[in-house]
Amino acid sequence: MANFELVTAADLQLMQALAQRVTATRPDLVSSDATYGEPAWNWGKGHAGEGAGRPRRLWFSGGDLVAWGWASLPHRARRSDGSVKDVTGAYLAYQVHPDHAGLVDEVIDWYDGTAAGTERTVLPSAADGFALKRWAAHGYETDPASLGDAGSWTQLNERDLTDVERPVLPDGFRFRTADEAGPKAAVQAHLDAWAPSTYTAEGYEGVRRTAAYRGDLHILVEAPDGTMASSTIMWLDEANRTVEFEPVGTHPDYRRQGLGRAMLLHGMRLARAAGATHATVACLGAPGHPQARGLYYGVGFRELTRDVPLIKSGTAG
Repeated sequence: MANFELVTAADLQLMQALAQRVTATRPDLVSSDATYGEPAWNWGKGHAGEGAGRPRRLWFSGGDLVAWGWASLPHRARRSDGSVKDVTGAYLAYQVHPDHAGLVDEVIDWYDGTAAGTERTVLPSAADGFALKRWAAHGYETDPASLGDAGSWTQLNERDLTDVERPVLPDGFRFRTADEAGPKAAVQAHLDAWAPSTYTAEGYEGVRRTAAYRGDLHILVEAPDGTMASSTIMWLDEANRTVEFEPVGTHPDYRRQGLGRAMLLHGMRLARAAGATHATVACLGAPGHPQARGLYYGVGFRELTRDVPLIKSGTAG
């Protein structure tokens, strides 16, 4: 039977604690939507809108969360330009601790029951051979739309923070934090970079309420005219001394000026001062999406792992 409980702030902290435990031993098995920062970002920005259509299921062992599934079901999303986006399929974010790998079958059964009759997609890690076999056994196949130059699969990149070069901004630009710039500026910076977007002031309030969010690690680049030209949020996993950049974006009018590069370097130096020794950032990995990958490679990141887009038709059992 489908479980329509929704993710709470307490659930989110359990999910992040699981991400920390998996990261400590098998970082290559952390699912693309199950890193330390990604659930916090997705829960915070979405809870005010589409969150009501995202049921979850949790699995425990000895009091510890060892697996979770969080499904996005068909819904209508209103974007910042007034347009409406109809999401017709289902998508699953999930994580299973490697010591409890067999639970992936229960996760799949729950997802199939929750999204029955709907086209279903999921993104397991390419390094998780056991999970890939189980998804295949349940009728999931590689999504043909994800193949080729325009594919939508994601790769996770990493680098250590031993030697981070000093950032250089163009004349007149300066670094700010969200604590300094304020909520309105932080929201507008994201909307400018990602338009059209479903992000809202209420969504940002949700992000700020997550336990992992730090306004002093939410970095912006201010242009001479006061526009917040670039922005990123850093999620600091103190247990593993690693920081995750999510999201990263630059206003279209200010791209190709080195702002993203400078912001990442500045962020890594701030993270190192806060105790981090390692950093991660995700990007689209297909050949036809070179921009972000080139930016991250240019500041020292290299691929750690990637996901495998799978799909199952709505008519399949």
